[in-house]
Amino acid sequence: MPSCSYESSDAAPVYTESSCQTMSLPIMSVENFINDSEGFMFYTGLATYTDFLHVLYSLGEAAFHLNYIYNQVQNLTIENQLFLTLIKLRQYKTNFELSRLFSVSTTTVENIWLTWVNFMYRQWQEVNFWPDRELVNFFAPRDFYSKFPTTRLIIDGTEIAVKKPKPPIAQQSTFSTYKNRNTVKVLVGSTPGGLVSFISSAFGGSANDRQLVERSSLLNQCEPGDSVMSDKGFNVQDMFACRDVKINIPTFFKKKNRMSGNTVLHDRKISSKRVHIERIIGLAKTFKILKGPLNSTETKLASEIVFVCFTMCNFRKCIVPKHA
Repeated sequence: MPSCSYESSDAAPVYTESSCQTMSLPIMSVENFINDSEGFMFYTGLATYTDFLHVLYSLGEAAFHLNYIYNQVQNLTIENQLFLTLIKLRQYKTNFELSRLFSVSTTTVENIWLTWVNFMYRQWQEVNFWPDRELVNFFAPRDFYSKFPTTRLIIDGTEIAVKKPKPPIAQQSTFSTYKNRNTVKVLVGSTPGGLVSFISSAFGGSANDRQLVERSSLLNQCEPGDSVMSDKGFNVQDMFACRDVKINIPTFFKKKNRMSGNTVLHDRKISSKRVHIERIIGLAKTFKILKGPLNSTETKLASEIVFVCFTMCNFRKCIVPKHA
């Protein structure tokens, strides 16, 4: 899959209404949703048009100087190109339907979609989403911080269905025994306050939770004295011990007939706080493209698509309330 690039410019572009009026507005135009918050949430996952502009401007002026995968796009404004891309992620509409909604060809839709997903991924990858420990503690819910003050990250794995690939090796590497179908799997982590601060690359669904941690860069992110919260599948204490990082997971039963009361209470505390990452994964999967199954082209872009969808969650307000 070719990658996109962009040209730098000394002068930042200025987007005005007059520049939009030089071309006829498509049926599904962002200008029609400026005062339609419900419509914005439905089609993009963003609460308001202002949040949409925050996403656009977070990408920098490079968004206005893209080199597209194929030909340059002249018949759709930059705002509407981003709008089209977010609708594709959120509602998982076909390129044919999007071509009719935006009054462009299916080739143009594909050109915009591939270019923007690659571009958003590369731009946001340059942002350091890993906050300092002081910031993590400051924004952590009060009850969470009182019980688990050293927690830097809550992690969990999630799977996205893909269409069965033709090569036998690809079939084997993407087959998930847990889902009983072909998938890709990613490792996602958030701070106790709900910031998505870690997203791994996408791996074949045959990878287990331990392999997700081994193949990701999480080991290099954590600092001595940190603790990571996860479920039982992430039995990786030995991998982090040499770095003085603690793994908080529920207790393994280990063929015992019963557990002590203190152990049960401790496990309940972990479960009640670990639910935050499950909430964030559920929020990310409101982008219907993550419910799949991804086609062959989208599977090749799985890392980029997952990263963009989870990063979009950081533009939502109050995912984890202070009293949680």
